[in-house]
Amino acid sequence: MKDIFLATYLAVKEVVRNRGRFLMVALVIALITVLVLFIAALGEGLSDANRQYVANLDAQLIVFLEKSDYSITASRLETNTVKSVRRIDGVADAGPIYTSNSEIVSLPEPLKISLLGAEADRPGMPALIEGRYFRGGEAREAVMDLSVAERSNLKIGDEIEIRSTQGTEDEFYSLTIVGLVDEQAYFFQPTIFVPAATWELMRPQASSDLGSDTPYPNIIAVKLNDPLQVEEMKQRLVNQISNIEVADIETTINNIPGYTAQQGTVQTQGGFTLLIGILVIGGFFQIQILQKVPQIGVLKAIGSSNFVVGLSAIIQIVIVTAIGVGIGAVLNYLFSLGLPPAIPLDFNGTRSLIAIALLLLIGPLGGMVSIIYAIRIEPLKALRLG
Repeated sequence: MKDIFLATYLAVKEVVRNRGRFLMVALVIALITVLVLFIAALGEGLSDANRQYVANLDAQLIVFLEKSDYSITASRLETNTVKSVRRIDGVADAGPIYTSNSEIVSLPEPLKISLLGAEADRPGMPALIEGRYFRGGEAREAVMDLSVAERSNLKIGDEIEIRSTQGTEDEFYSLTIVGLVDEQAYFFQPTIFVPAATWELMRPQASSDLGSDTPYPNIIAVKLNDPLQVEEMKQRLVNQISNIEVADIETTINNIPGYTAQQGTVQTQGGFTLLIGILVIGGFFQIQILQKVPQIGVLKAIGSSNFVVGLSAIIQIVIVTAIGVGIGAVLNYLFSLGLPPAIPLDFNGTRSLIAIALLLLIGPLGGMVSIIYAIRIEPLKALRLG
């Protein structure tokens, strides 16, 4: 206990006496922290912007068209497939999901959106946080997600105008906002939900599709009676319904175009930034140890153990790293307050917490060489008496 107290005293005393020098390296660590947390938040934000709607589905399985490779955009199911799925033993409910994109043009700045068709109170339609669901048929009503409200200042009761390309011409449709759901970003765009028939009328389509008024779902969200029977229900659905393939939510997310490559790129950037942090911290503390070799020699000559010397170096590194990470986290928070909502950053995700833990770890890791060097210093050589 005495050795621990002595090591702590020596580490703190040196940091206080040389606070200018240590503050500089703490600020460097703070800048590295800002960069690492920004990359972590960017990864979390991009991930959410791409998969948020699918990840939040109240379902365990997704039904696709056979040979669509679990790609939502490549899948287009028959209308009677939904009824067939609902009849399967073990299925609690199933809801068709229709996907496309559009643009709200009645705002000061046009807003690109994901236009999704769904059935109220079915899997695929998020829970309301305000207002009501749209009516069925071709009701000109929509439910918007929170991102649309934040980016446009729209509120329940407002009317919006949608632009959609029909064949070679642009058509304009009016919708009344009747409900609000939590953030449901899909393919990097905020989302509005409409009835299936309204979706079929408004979705962008080629000239060859203009004569059809039958909405074909891209996928079907399936809620199970027993969520633990995912694998068994996958097989049962494929065996009893023709021309489909079935995936769980995780597989569906991983097959969203570009999702895996995007996350791999962001994680690689974060890894290289942490490596740079290790090298910077290691280099600073190595120089620091080299500059105080005589002092370490004196400590050992008067009886200080290698344990005290090594622990003192570790505590010093931890203190400086913690100060740097703390400053960086505060700067990052202040930085996030000034960013517009259109930038897909999420500073509250698990990645940010992992990044902070790794940043606190890289201090001792980066200083490992200097700690080992400090322990191996011989008093007589350090004092030039050997």
